[in-house]
Amino acid sequence: MRSTMLASCRFTRDFGPQESYQLATPATLSAPRLSRDFIASVLDATGHSSLIHNARICVSDLVTNVVQHARGSAVAMEIGVGVARVVVAVLDAEPNRRPFLRFPRSDDERGRGLMLVKSLASDSGVTLVWEGLSIVGKAVWFELRDSSGQRPTGEPAVRPPVSES
Repeated sequence: MRSTMLASCRFTRDFGPQESYQLATPATLSAPRLSRDFIASVLDATGHSSLIHNARICVSDLVTNVVQHARGSAVAMEIGVGVARVVVAVLDAEPNRRPFLRFPRSDDERGRGLMLVKSLASDSGVTLVWEGLSIVGKAVWFELRDSSGQRPTGEPAVRPPVSES
């Protein structure tokens, strides 16, 4: 993964008035903890404390998936913070290893993470990362809305990019 993937918050840029934050870390066993702490700090600092619990769970799962399954050396996170919602994208350089929803047996100890993200998030998906005409990675993203569930007047109703096949 090259650091140029973080040159701009491209997964959340059409999100309306916002602040954007990025984190890049090696894809090691400490990456999920660093990412959870980072999202919590960003949401606390931007007045979205009510979203911290769900954001930490979702980020932890997505970053853990990168560390365990993507086989890349790095993981990046982009966060777009708007007035009433937050969009978080977790990026890696393995576009061919895409996530999929599993329906684990009741005795399985693993495999429920993406279902959990889908249940906690207002929206979620996978977007391929392009550089020129080449696919260089993927972003698994989710959106959380504030507790009111209302979009303030003037905030555009623009959704994050849809998944590409």
